[in-house]
Amino acid sequence: MNNLQYAALEFAVKAHRLQVRKYTGDPYIVHPIEVRSILTQHGVNNDILLCAALLHDVVEDTARSYLDILATFGERVANLVLELTDDKISGNREERKARECRRLAEISQEAQIVKCADLISNTRDICAQDPKFAQVYLKEKKAILNVFRIKGHPIYKSAVAALEDGEAKLNS
Repeated sequence: MNNLQYAALEFAVKAHRLQVRKYTGDPYIVHPIEVRSILTQHGVNNDILLCAALLHDVVEDTARSYLDILATFGERVANLVLELTDDKISGNREERKARECRRLAEISQEAQIVKCADLISNTRDICAQDPKFAQVYLKEKKAILNVFRIKGHPIYKSAVAALEDGEAKLNS
């Protein structure tokens, strides 16, 4: 991990310091670290993408803003984080997720790569810890993967496999 990634890790640790993972109770930072790790396991070594992975939930889930990330990490990282940030517009779950699916179809391929790693990480936890919700979750994530433009990327294939594995475990 180079200096930029280490700075992103420190920033994310501080931003998420009071949060825990819903199902495990682990410190929240475990998730962004896992997302970064999934990317590196798939051959991603781009500092900008790896920093965005560490920071991907900061704007969505903490008091830190896009401008905080922009000032600290620059436009490329901040814009990727913004692309990965769910806008949480009001409406019922089905409406929100349909809007989110349309939005994610339009984000950059780099952001879609990070989103696939996020999906892999979340799928593991949700399928293991909340099988009932997992059925809803897997359907929503399949819809998202269907609109992605990175179908040839190894991480996309791993995301599809993670969903299929989750379904198989739920149906066994």
